[in-house]
Amino acid sequence: MPNMIDIDLGRPARRLRVDTLSRLRWLALTGQASAVLFTQLVLGFPLPLAACLAVIGLSVICNAWLRFHYPVTHRLNDHTATALLGYDLLQLSALLYLTGGLQNPFSMLFLAPVMISAASLPPPRTLLLGGLAVVAATVLVRWHEPLPWHPGEEIRLPFLFSAGIWCAVVLGVGFIGVYASRVAEEARQLSDALAATELVLAREQHLTQLDGLAAAAAHELGTPLATITLVVREMLGLVAKAGAMIDVAQIADDIRLLDQEAQRCRAILGKLTSLGTEDAGPLEEMTLSHLVEDVAGPQRNFDVAVTVTPIGFDEEPVCARNPAILYGLGNLVENAVDFARHGVQIDAHWTPDIVSVTVRDDGPGFAAEILSRLGEPYVTTRRAGGRAKSETNSGLGLGLFIAKTLLERSGAVVRTSNASAPQTGAVVSVTWPRDAFERGAARPRSTPSKRPKEPRAPGLF
Repeated sequence: MPNMIDIDLGRPARRLRVDTLSRLRWLALTGQASAVLFTQLVLGFPLPLAACLAVIGLSVICNAWLRFHYPVTHRLNDHTATALLGYDLLQLSALLYLTGGLQNPFSMLFLAPVMISAASLPPPRTLLLGGLAVVAATVLVRWHEPLPWHPGEEIRLPFLFSAGIWCAVVLGVGFIGVYASRVAEEARQLSDALAATELVLAREQHLTQLDGLAAAAAHELGTPLATITLVVREMLGLVAKAGAMIDVAQIADDIRLLDQEAQRCRAILGKLTSLGTEDAGPLEEMTLSHLVEDVAGPQRNFDVAVTVTPIGFDEEPVCARNPAILYGLGNLVENAVDFARHGVQIDAHWTPDIVSVTVRDDGPGFAAEILSRLGEPYVTTRRAGGRAKSETNSGLGLGLFIAKTLLERSGAVVRTSNASAPQTGAVVSVTWPRDAFERGAARPRSTPSKRPKEPRAPGLF
């Protein structure tokens, strides 16, 4: 697809907001303080309360400084966010060291900073924090204070139990890191692709609005052109009266030419003014054959034959000119030409109930591993041997995603497949209910007869 976006839309969105991190840390610190005080005051289990509260208090000071030093909407860079999440891991490790190490049930909280990192930081940063969590958990297996218990009693859990908790922490860090990172990346890709779709729609809407600007120009230019015409006619009258005294034949010819050109400009501006009215004709409405030819025409300048075959029953459907449909079908045809070896076949078919356009090429077809995911953002169909574009963002799968999204918004169903053996190539079918395809056309479709008309001969356009 053409290079519609020259910036990395997803990069600013993946940074961690100060407000988000601050709120999560306040929640964690409140939970830590509540757990420590409940254990000491309610359960009566002795623990180094002063040291635990000091560790929590240090984090309170750090979080308060973070909140007041940065605006609420500020997004942390990768280095700062990694350092803060690493500090959270070390602070949690210090608390666990004072309260029983991995034997403490709250040791599962090692997963929280890793999950936050996976959702908001690049994979290398998450890998670094995951490694720090594994190292801290390994140290706590061997070195830690006793687990708080009833006064005068000491609980000793088997080493195998601690080893099992260590395995659970390590596996949890790995699974949560990969899973959260993958889900966040898919969400970012979908967001970027939708943003690209909105840019395409905004551009097409801008082009559509040019009709209104042309009408305004016609209105503004109508008056001066009328004045020019009137003056020219008066001059012609004066020349006719003075013709017996002076030779003005050449001047008269020039003035007549000026009058003709002024009339021509008036006619052209009159056509522009008619845009958007019921009499706009082919400028506003188009048959299915004209629609397909409109998207196929620009692709005939390459060394690939593009053949259009219209065939159908009943009166040919007419639709309003829709930039979304034109762009969507145009992108499908462009991709087919890009990968075709010799030719592209476009079948336009209609019945009293449905309208469909099928695009086939004789290229290598869709790769089997991505066929079921075609139409998702960033699922590329580029292969070696295709006429790959030179744009930076070509081959990212955004073109097919945008085309599919625009066509589905018009009421179509888009299906992708490969040609059946022995033929090769990709097949993309776009099918509308006929009412949805003709929605917006000014001329109502005539009531279909009980006996369908003979099918239109293929190849006649």
